[in-house]
Amino acid sequence: MSIPRAIVDGASGMRREAVETLALAFQDDPALQWIMPDAAARRRRLPRFFDWLFADHLRHGMILAAPAREAVTLWRLPGKVHHHDPITPAELWRMLRIFGPAIGRAERTGRHLAKHIPAGEDHLYLRYAAVRPDAQGKAWGGHAIRAGIAEANRLGVDVCLETAKPGNVAIYQRLGFGIVDEWQVPGGPHFWTMLRPRD
Repeated sequence: MSIPRAIVDGASGMRREAVETLALAFQDDPALQWIMPDAAARRRRLPRFFDWLFADHLRHGMILAAPAREAVTLWRLPGKVHHHDPITPAELWRMLRIFGPAIGRAERTGRHLAKHIPAGEDHLYLRYAAVRPDAQGKAWGGHAIRAGIAEANRLGVDVCLETAKPGNVAIYQRLGFGIVDEWQVPGGPHFWTMLRPRD
């Protein structure tokens, strides 16, 4: 994998720091605020959520990060874009531990997200991009996303993502993404699905 010099393979270690960056960065995310409206519960539960997602991307994706995990991006690889692990009793128990009483909203959001990911497996899917609050404005997020775009170009595939944060739309547009869908979870957050064609 060709990764720009400033960005490293985030699967190589520092999992705790990566999870902490993701949890801190998504405290104010509109979708996760709707799923877990209580701020104290969100602070407690998001590290569990992102630790689970970190493990998922060790199996089904790639993790690109800044050296001290100032920024972390989680990507699903082509062929795994729409993959979901089977819901076993152990997995259901894990989800209950992560979301508690918010599990219904989490399931509803996940179900609608799955419907709006571009069809097919010929994509690199950016699931989460996070920058620590104290590292924002230093271009780490852009570097990590560009590293993923470089990998997509090497693989000859497009890049897709969704965001529920209105301010992110223009950021992604500057990176070459265009809006392909705009939609809402019934009674919940508004999303933009975006696609960047391969170079």
